[in-house]
Amino acid sequence: MLGFSIFLNNDLTTETKDYIKSMKVAGFEGIFTSMHIPEDDATKYSDRLLALGSIAKELNLSLMVDISTKGLSALGLNLNDNPEDIRNLGVTGLRMDYGIPMETIANVSKVMNVGLNASTLTEREVEELQGFNADFSNFELWHNYYPRVETGLERSNFIKTNQWLRSLGLKIMTFVPGDGILRGPLYKHLPCLEEHRYMHPLAAAIDMFDNCEVDAVYIGDQSIKANTMDQFKEYFQNDLMVLPINVTSYIHTNLFIGTHTNRVDDARDAVRSQEARFKEFPTIQPDNTVTRSKGSVTLDNVEYQRYMGELQITKRDLEQDPRVNVVATIPTPDVDLVSFIKPGQRFKLITEGD
Repeated sequence: MLGFSIFLNNDLTTETKDYIKSMKVAGFEGIFTSMHIPEDDATKYSDRLLALGSIAKELNLSLMVDISTKGLSALGLNLNDNPEDIRNLGVTGLRMDYGIPMETIANVSKVMNVGLNASTLTEREVEELQGFNADFSNFELWHNYYPRVETGLERSNFIKTNQWLRSLGLKIMTFVPGDGILRGPLYKHLPCLEEHRYMHPLAAAIDMFDNCEVDAVYIGDQSIKANTMDQFKEYFQNDLMVLPINVTSYIHTNLFIGTHTNRVDDARDAVRSQEARFKEFPTIQPDNTVTRSKGSVTLDNVEYQRYMGELQITKRDLEQDPRVNVVATIPTPDVDLVSFIKPGQRFKLITEGD
């Protein structure tokens, strides 16, 4: 499952509503918001949450709200009264933290989804919830995002925690950075893992799903760019990795711009197009045979004999080879995506405006 964040620091504008609708079309299924961010004006929460809940219901998007007892008080709500009042706002789940009693958490779990802190949940707390007959099918374990540089989680311990939580049958939710509007006051992205802080959002999301034992990935920051949204849509709906390129040689663009398939016998050093060498093409003379940095798009020239026309994307830095022309490069941070092209997967090389 994919989700994204919408914060309550501003009124829900037409632009924000359009963004939410676009994310729905792109395959995102959930919204996360928070009601205890120190910089926010809590008196504005009620109207803004009502507006957000309304569009979430309209688009059939789940809405998880990070709350505290103080945040609920600002809405005139109490968890010990009727949690259904919260559902009526369009809220489908509450992420609970900051000292809410386990008995209260257990009671709420019987009527709606409850998010708990994945990074801090203990075996003792699990036992307490079991003692209060909590509905564990309604629990989601949410990791935090980390605004301050150098405070994001370390990978190996993160995975170990997730493996333990999964052994309990619990769903695990996490965050990756956005690349559009960033969240203040630090504006340094909102990742869960520190190594993801400046990574392409799609690359970080794929890494989470493929390697980190998670069930859902949410964009932590306030938005992603339109082209990034398209990349998410193509990858998760059509199994297509879209890669923008900067062309360095325009002689044979018909051989590399467009859709290709990575060979099933996946090479260590490069993504190899299985179609390229079967196209009709003129003799490819040596041109721009420079050092190949990661993300270089290359065509083998006539000096490579029967390999002439071979199209590759380098997965790591490679030396200059007089038999290999560098015809384009994949810019940062899109180059992060090269490492996640799978054997037999299609990829599409596009230029700006495509």
